[in-house]
Amino acid sequence: MSAPESEISSRVPKLLRVSAALSWRFVAVVAALYVVAYVLGYLASIVIPVAVALLLAALLSPGVAKLVEWRVPRGVATTVMMIIGIGVLGGVLTFVISEFSRGLPELQTQVSASLDTIQQWLKDGPAHLSDAQLQGYLNDLVKTIKENQTEITSGALTTAATLGEVLTGLLLALFTLIFFLHDGDGIWKFVTRAFPRDVRPRVDVAGRRGFASLVSYVRATAAVAVVDAVGVGIGLAIIGVPLVVPLSALVFLGAFIPIIGAVFTGAVAVLIALVTNGPIAALIVLAVLIGVMQLESHVLQPILLGRAVKLHPLAVVIAIAVGLVAGGIAGALLSVPLLAVLNSGIRSLISDADSVQKPEKVDVLEPQESAPPDDRSERQKEL
Repeated sequence: MSAPESEISSRVPKLLRVSAALSWRFVAVVAALYVVAYVLGYLASIVIPVAVALLLAALLSPGVAKLVEWRVPRGVATTVMMIIGIGVLGGVLTFVISEFSRGLPELQTQVSASLDTIQQWLKDGPAHLSDAQLQGYLNDLVKTIKENQTEITSGALTTAATLGEVLTGLLLALFTLIFFLHDGDGIWKFVTRAFPRDVRPRVDVAGRRGFASLVSYVRATAAVAVVDAVGVGIGLAIIGVPLVVPLSALVFLGAFIPIIGAVFTGAVAVLIALVTNGPIAALIVLAVLIGVMQLESHVLQPILLGRAVKLHPLAVVIAIAVGLVAGGIAGALLSVPLLAVLNSGIRSLISDADSVQKPEKVDVLEPQESAPPDDRSERQKEL
């Protein structure tokens, strides 16, 4: 550096120099993240099925490992778990669809009766609407639908195209899941070869910690979803709300999207209770949902997820919001598992104990392996 430049640099306040150095580095990081997000968004039709396959692999891998431990060939173990997984999912969907079809006539009858009650209330209640006014509002609704027929038709065509994409994504997820279950360890070793040899063991350990965190998250979320579905189903059955099984299944699926999923599926259950059974029943269903959500947030999640995977509620809400904006429902579904994986992986990278940890000593199917040893010892001291 020449003398004039050195003199000028010395005259610049240190705070400004540090801020400038941090600023351009921050801009570089943001630009890199933007490029990554753009590429992932552009390849969403591939990334989302692969991510879903990874979640399913975290759920089914313990079963494959247990069968291999019983000396079942890995190919056979993978086939058995795939059949069990597809059989359970197909059976649940078939049962839900059949129950929904069976309960639909009753629901239509109750909705029709409720609509008649609402119409009578609009005539005799504070609104004091006449038959001509009600018919006029109905005609306006029909006219609006006819005027927007083109948009509705194009939306139906878009839905058909989306269904084709969904089927393609399901096939890709199924195909990817087979290889994750059969040769997941080999695939991960191939990925770690992209890193320099001197940091490869640290990356390997961090990746295994992250996948162990994902296994714990999927296990706990599935258990919480079952408890939520059973609790809400019992409440709906006692109150006498129709379509108990489909609504319970909807609650089960919604539980995999923390916070938001329970709100939306609960709103559907409350709405059906309001239409079919009246406001008192809807309030009781709302109370049941709030009780189940309190049980989930204060008892089930702390016990089942544990401190190794537990995330701060604010971090969960922000992650879901970002995922919802960036990727819609799929983004909301995948945001919290991604955050759990990054949390465990980063903690492993900055852990002194994991700097000497051998990758093969990390059991990715054990929940406690999602945290570095020093972190666990510190937690035990706190307790």
